[in-house]
Amino acid sequence: MTRLSISKKLKDLFPRLILGVVYANVTVEKSSKELWDLINKESQKIISEFTLDKLPSTSGIFELREAYKKLGKSPSRYRGSAEALIRRLLQGKELYRVNNIVDINNLVSICSRFPVGSYDIESISFPVQFRIGKKGEKYKGIGKQVINVASLPVFCDTDGPYGSPTSDSEKAMIKINTKSIMMVIISFSGESKINEYLSFAENLLVKYAHGKEISKLIVR
Repeated sequence: MTRLSISKKLKDLFPRLILGVVYANVTVEKSSKELWDLINKESQKIISEFTLDKLPSTSGIFELREAYKKLGKSPSRYRGSAEALIRRLLQGKELYRVNNIVDINNLVSICSRFPVGSYDIESISFPVQFRIGKKGEKYKGIGKQVINVASLPVFCDTDGPYGSPTSDSEKAMIKINTKSIMMVIISFSGESKINEYLSFAENLLVKYAHGKEISKLIVR
């Protein structure tokens, strides 16, 4: 049985859509100083390279914004997570400090310009499908109000939607007792550099989260 798939309707609309997936056993803890030094280094690089007005046209971010428009969602109201994180940096704010897994997730996202989601495998009822949210579907975002996910691309397990390129729900969020994760890199712009960022994520998980039994794959 395929654990994660893309719905035919979504794939037909966006033929270049792919998901880069990392499964890993990890130890969740506070991020080390070394990891935060790396995050700050990459953050400063981004601040020097981007401006708020040019961000929407950046590869990776641009394709997601166009996908949202095609699905009838405002990309300025429902920003992809990579765009939201980079905007935060450009506004002079530091990235959120949560735990090593979430911090690694956000580092991969700002470096790749792709939305990235990390989920507690034990909180998910497989199989999972990446599909278009249905009318009336919603969930409580992590640290946010209830999010209307109708017409958004969403990850859904057998119980319903729990994540999107914009914001994830509390259902499968990474907790201090999380042991196994599924990290997903979402690209609406094809396979360019996806393997590079999968390897980047793997190396970060090994070095900063005691990652073991790691496997990577691309879902088309």
